[in-house]
Amino acid sequence: MSISSETATRPPGSAPAAQPDVPGGGSPRRRKRARAGGAGRQMHAGWLTYLILGIFTFGSLFPLVWTIFAASSSSTRLAQTPPPFWFNDRLAENLDEAWNTANMGLALLNTVFVAGAITLSTVLFATLAGFAFAKLQFRAKNILLMLVIGTMMVPPQLSVVPLFMAVAELGWTNQLQAVILPMMVSAFGVFFMRQYLVQALPTELIEAARVDGAHSLRVIWHVVFPVARPAMAVLAMLTFVMAWNEFFWPIIVLTQQNPTVQVALTGLGRGYVPDQGVIMAGALLGTLPLLIVFAIFGKQIVGGIMHGAIKG
Repeated sequence: MSISSETATRPPGSAPAAQPDVPGGGSPRRRKRARAGGAGRQMHAGWLTYLILGIFTFGSLFPLVWTIFAASSSSTRLAQTPPPFWFNDRLAENLDEAWNTANMGLALLNTVFVAGAITLSTVLFATLAGFAFAKLQFRAKNILLMLVIGTMMVPPQLSVVPLFMAVAELGWTNQLQAVILPMMVSAFGVFFMRQYLVQALPTELIEAARVDGAHSLRVIWHVVFPVARPAMAVLAMLTFVMAWNEFFWPIIVLTQQNPTVQVALTGLGRGYVPDQGVIMAGALLGTLPLLIVFAIFGKQIVGGIMHGAIKG
């Protein structure tokens, strides 16, 4: 009878070595194959998934691609049937005409300043107000929160007349502060930050900071802001896009002498026969800065969102 090497080397009287308990039983190779088909298996997308994603991607990118096609064409070519579905040779000419006709240089600078100021103020004030509604205790908190949410139900067109009267009384017509100040905070931003901080910010963390002697500003800077950073990044992205594309209020208080991008684009559509190629070129100029911002900061924004999701 042959004796295995494990039995031969085991001291007399000692118990046999325990075998690893691997679900599935049988040989190690069989158990390994069984585990490979369980929770650790990698999932691969099928052809249907790629088809659906391709359709949605094409539908999302088609307006931008069509804008480029139209911006490189003349009005005569755009009026033909079928319209052009490829690049033409008038892109540089249309871009130059749109840049000079609509004063796009000043419009882009104004829009960057306006959108940046609105984004910074909205993120700051919405985070502070959201923290107050989420974690602080004060009288009539729920009533005030309902009033803030209720303002989201009021159409902005109802406040145009009194707001314009106030702006005219202050002498702010055709000035950028007339666009910035009414939009420095939003009810959606307050509600969004409040909902995030209710779940993401433990009350024990605030109490621990208080016990360590931290005052309110230090708690906000060292506790609230780091926890709220992912939500602040999302709110900043949404607010910047909203402020960049805002048209209704700027067209009322601004003129072509001191325009934002959306106001400047209205100057391209004037005339007896507007040049559709030049209008599309101006729209392309107004869209490029947003694309550049997302190309530069897209990874940081998505990384912040994913970090907050994993941490939460």
